[in-house]
Amino acid sequence: MAAVACLALLLGAVCAVDRSNFKTCDQSSFCKRQRNVKPGNSPYRALLDSLQLSQDSMKIQLINEANKVPLLLEIYGLKGNMTRIRINELNPLKPRYEVPDVLVGDPPTTRLSVMGRDDNSVELSLGEGTHKLILTAKPFRMDLLEGRDLVLSVNSRGLLVFEHLRLKKDSFSDKVSSTVVSMWDRIKNLFSREASKEPAPEAEGAAEPSESSLPMEQESAESEKSEEAFKEADEAEEEPGSWEETFKTHTDSKINGPTSVGLDFSLPGVENVYGIPEHAENLRLRTTEGGDPYRLYNLDVFQYELYNPMALYGSVPVLLAHNAQRTLGLFWLNAAETWVDITSNTAGKTLFGKMLDYMQGGGETPQTDVRWMSESGIIDVFLLLGPSPKDIFRQYASLTGTQALPPLFALAYHQSRWNYNDEDDVNAVDNSFDEHDIPYDVIWLDIEHADGKRYFTWDPNKFPHPREMLQRLAAKRRKMVSIVDPHIKVDSGFRVHNEIRSRDFYTKTKDGNDYEGWCWPGSAGYPDFTNPEMRAWWSSMFAYDQYEGSMENLYTWNDMNEPSVFNGPEVTMHKDAVHKGGWEHRDVHNLYGFYVQMATALGLVQRSGGVERPFVLTRAFFAGSQRYGAVWTGDNAAEWDHLKISIPMCLSLSLVGISFCGADVGGFFKSPEPEMLVRWYQVGAYQPFFRAHAHLDTIRREPWLFGEENKALIRDAIRERYALLPFWYTAFYLSYRTGQPVMRPLWVEYPQDATTYSIDDQYLLGDALLVHPVTAQGARGVQVYLPGKGEVWYDVRTHQKLHAPQTLYLTVTMSSIPVYQRGGSVVARKERVRRSSDCMQNDPYTLYVALGPQGTAKGDLFVDDGHTYSFETKGQYLHRRFSFSGNTLTASSADPKGSYETSAWIERVVILGAGKPAAVFLKQAGVAETRLDFTHEAETSVLTLRKPAVNIAADWSISLR
Repeated sequence: MAAVACLALLLGAVCAVDRSNFKTCDQSSFCKRQRNVKPGNSPYRALLDSLQLSQDSMKIQLINEANKVPLLLEIYGLKGNMTRIRINELNPLKPRYEVPDVLVGDPPTTRLSVMGRDDNSVELSLGEGTHKLILTAKPFRMDLLEGRDLVLSVNSRGLLVFEHLRLKKDSFSDKVSSTVVSMWDRIKNLFSREASKEPAPEAEGAAEPSESSLPMEQESAESEKSEEAFKEADEAEEEPGSWEETFKTHTDSKINGPTSVGLDFSLPGVENVYGIPEHAENLRLRTTEGGDPYRLYNLDVFQYELYNPMALYGSVPVLLAHNAQRTLGLFWLNAAETWVDITSNTAGKTLFGKMLDYMQGGGETPQTDVRWMSESGIIDVFLLLGPSPKDIFRQYASLTGTQALPPLFALAYHQSRWNYNDEDDVNAVDNSFDEHDIPYDVIWLDIEHADGKRYFTWDPNKFPHPREMLQRLAAKRRKMVSIVDPHIKVDSGFRVHNEIRSRDFYTKTKDGNDYEGWCWPGSAGYPDFTNPEMRAWWSSMFAYDQYEGSMENLYTWNDMNEPSVFNGPEVTMHKDAVHKGGWEHRDVHNLYGFYVQMATALGLVQRSGGVERPFVLTRAFFAGSQRYGAVWTGDNAAEWDHLKISIPMCLSLSLVGISFCGADVGGFFKSPEPEMLVRWYQVGAYQPFFRAHAHLDTIRREPWLFGEENKALIRDAIRERYALLPFWYTAFYLSYRTGQPVMRPLWVEYPQDATTYSIDDQYLLGDALLVHPVTAQGARGVQVYLPGKGEVWYDVRTHQKLHAPQTLYLTVTMSSIPVYQRGGSVVARKERVRRSSDCMQNDPYTLYVALGPQGTAKGDLFVDDGHTYSFETKGQYLHRRFSFSGNTLTASSADPKGSYETSAWIERVVILGAGKPAAVFLKQAGVAETRLDFTHEAETSVLTLRKPAVNIAADWSISLR
């Protein structure tokens, strides 16, 4: 009944998130235990005598002075200016979980070398560049330097925690036995010390190894530690929540006991940190002192709150730190529940700071400390050493891959709601877009389209002829997206359920039964997507002969894949559920949605024989999800603050590799007033993923339902998106090739401009367009910051030239979308907007050339068929480069490996910031020079060249004389 009540609540009236459904750090036993460990000298010591140096790594043992459990520390120098640190138990009772499939391969290593050594430290050269690492044995810590500059320190605050696997001491006899063994060990150690004064008889053989496998002198020293240390360690093992933890009505049994790991990093000179999405938070992260840490644990949060560190739908454990000198990245590769504490202090107050003062000549330096805490797994962290923001993106992309190049239609406008009622409703909406002259590419179907929420099916009454419906859309060169969630209705008459059960592909309970929970269909099973065989089967279900009624223009949306379990703890799967290989769900939780999207995307590729690029939207994600499609910010609300926060939420994702991000236009919950809806369309038109979506209980909100004036404003915003599709597509191609984000904070392009560090109400698209959307109710103006010393910017509407840096007040009306083109850039547009992007494929281009202070400009354009992998497999693409210098605009190939035939041509060139020439000439190889018509607006210095009429693939030059 509780599950039914929960389902009824979700289907009923909209209300804010019930925070009591989700844990705080104090309610998460491992987070509370770790936070109770206060900064100080670390109990860990590095055993320098155990150091082993190989071609690609250094290995050394660490010992916990309190419990004598040995760990193995591995350090790898990686090519591209990165360092990898791994810490695991030396001899665990059984393997600990190590995250697979996220890295695109084994990162190539560089040679390490020992540069110096004394009794308590060793100095390593990290191969490439000038970085070196100083490892201090006691207390254990590591300091990474570039030349004489301290870049970061590891465990300088002594917060390394590694809870070792152990057997549960759950009876009086166990405790007595443990005590006797402990006493006997100490007696043996006492005699060992006496015996070691004389040579041992050969017949005695080797001494019995201790738990720590230490040399005898070290072991003897350890035995002299006070018994209090051992007592405290034993007590910690038995803390409440170590072996069993209850939250509300749910009890989590922990067969492996306490297994959490944690480590601290200190960043001198750093005040600005970013990343670790997903949180409804400002771009620049706040300190967590006096509150909860930021939580990374994929959850279905019902109408989430803003500006707090609560977990949301996805988790990317990557943090960026930035100052005017350098940018750093920390990639914590762990898929378990994770909390991140961020604190800030003055470096001079610590030992760490004293070292810094000594090295840099005194003075107080800001410092940010970051503490990672995960429930299970190992410590596996990548230090991305930059030094520039673009270096960080390149480094992270080399580890986890770049943003997949989406099909062109996916960058256009999407129309969705929960739910379009039936085929007639779909047809009516589709036709209405044409009647109102509003372009769109994709219409979406939510859960009600399926037969009783049995995914891969269609409701026989509402959608009896899905193929004919899809064919009607295809005739207009449009697409459809249907939802396929990862919870499967438990129904003996449902083929998908029966196949998963017969193949034993469901996730299991701790007792070995199929795990079941409540979700949209009622009782549901949850496929084990960590199982490669399960993923392969899931992929096969998207074949046209398996997904009945599907066609080439049907794509997929994975929702509820955190996974959402309405009657589960924190509305998700029990942590003691069991996956392939015996791993507990606690080990893999944040990977579940990553695997769902992976399997779905592969299915869409396979159904076309590997020819067509997929489009898959996911709500849950992890590091590497960028390789498989798009994400959105989940169940937002029709509130002005939700509109505003969509910008920093997508910017945070872009910093950690996920460029294809958007928010539900209009807000998912509640019904927006017309002003808000118009403003949201204007915002969405300049975010990477552009989809309107709405809750079942909200009023219909198609663009033509709010009066002629608002319809016209919404139409203009959508048409602006379509005109810029060549620019968007090129930006995504460059992101695919380089890892650079499409939507980026200003500080990425202006890393030394401190004014940009906290700005998150405006942003850049690529390096050419600056966008400052209007996100406040009743706004009459916005404050726009134009960065770049000595640079110029052009208002894309008025073409007014503005000098930077400056902050200007711009008066706005309801039609205003403040956008500026950077001087020195070239942006390609298609200004003949049609009903869908595919209809515009061969339409002509207009080039907007914005001259920089030196009278130069450059820009790129990528062209291919817009939907297949032929650009990769057959080299069928164009990467064009446009350059303006010396009063001449030239077009050439930026990548001669590609070629592509197209009838698209250039119909206009608009040069911003140009004087009036006497004449303009077009020159092509093998063709006589021709004179072009032009107009010049003296007031705005805009020169428009009419109909060069050259193919977009051709090389040419245009000279102003």
